Amino acid sequence: MIPWKQATPAERTQREIQTCGRKPSVQCKSSMLYGRPRYDFPRPQLSERMHLAVVACGERLEETVTMLKSAIIFSIKNLQCHIFAEESLHSDFREILDNLRHNEKFNYTLYPISFPTENAAEWKKLFKPCASQRLFLPLILSNVDSLLYVDTDILFLRPVDDIWSFLKKFNSTQIAAMAPEHEEPRIGWYNRFARHPYYGKTGINSGVMLMNMTRIRRKYFKNDMTSVRLRWEEILMPLLKKYKLNITWGDQDLLNIMFFHNPESLFVFPCQWNYRPDHCIYGSNCQEAEKEGIFILHGNRGVYHDDKQPTFRAVYYAIKNYSFEDDLPHALLLPLEHELQKTQHTYCGRIYEVFIKQLKESIRDLSNRRTKER
Repeated sequence: MIPWKQATPAERTQREIQTCGRKPSVQCKSSMLYGRPRYDFPRPQLSERMHLAVVACGERLEETVTMLKSAIIFSIKNLQCHIFAEESLHSDFREILDNLRHNEKFNYTLYPISFPTENAAEWKKLFKPCASQRLFLPLILSNVDSLLYVDTDILFLRPVDDIWSFLKKFNSTQIAAMAPEHEEPRIGWYNRFARHPYYGKTGINSGVMLMNMTRIRRKYFKNDMTSVRLRWEEILMPLLKKYKLNITWGDQDLLNIMFFHNPESLFVFPCQWNYRPDHCIYGSNCQEAEKEGIFILHGNRGVYHDDKQPTFRAVYYAIKNYSFEDDLPHALLLPLEHELQKTQHTYCGRIYEVFIKQLKESIRDLSNRRTKER
């Protein structure tokens, strides 16, 4: 047998699986295979429910379903998913998602795309189709206390429960949590090109946005339009009217402007919770991911669907093609690791192990939970 130190990562993974079996027991500790999580969050009670929202328009059905699949695989608490989509997509969503209802922790509700009547056309064409719907979620989902909004091109590589736990870390003034747009100012967009105020040194990215919506609905926001503080529903349209000729990234820019004037209201989480191509295509610049792996993968710029970033594409298709009846280590992890090894000619591929470090840990934790439940 090849010595452990001389074995490739894929060979090590295979050996661990052979040693531990297809469903490792609690006693089979494979730290070499799975790594260790950085954040030791308290596990919430199963009776609690997490609320996850996504907005899908155009050709985003497949991405949305793949995102939801990644959320369902590892999550512990019940998931209530709020899916805002063009009505032409509703029947396709129902046909696919009804097959997932056998999973007792998953439930979903479909909503039409809706904007304030007097400005609906203007909001819908802002940036990408329907993207600005997220700005109105606190108003539409008026009975939901807290919500995790994600773009369709998000993949969860650890339980949704863990980012949901950030809600308990909010101080008394914080109403939402997002990650920085960039870690490295030299390649930052906002600090080099923005023609409007933005949060912090490099702005924030709204592709993963955790919200205490009760606080959002109650808050009065400082702004640069009037000396009077405005509520969420009062501030959105005036902001758009003032800055619509100066914004590039639509609703994300409006959120940057809002939190520039109200910085005490934002909780900032590390880049590994919203890991994008910019974190590796010019060289690795997300230190948290290098140490502990990627927790949430964000394939913006369409990288799941072209050949420019094969590392991102490989993770997407591994989850897309996975069936819930299959064994995770053999059906998802091993094939993915083999595909990732083929991407080492790219900057992101050179650090491909950060793409599976947390995924291995999540698979181990899931196997352990199932063992305890027996």
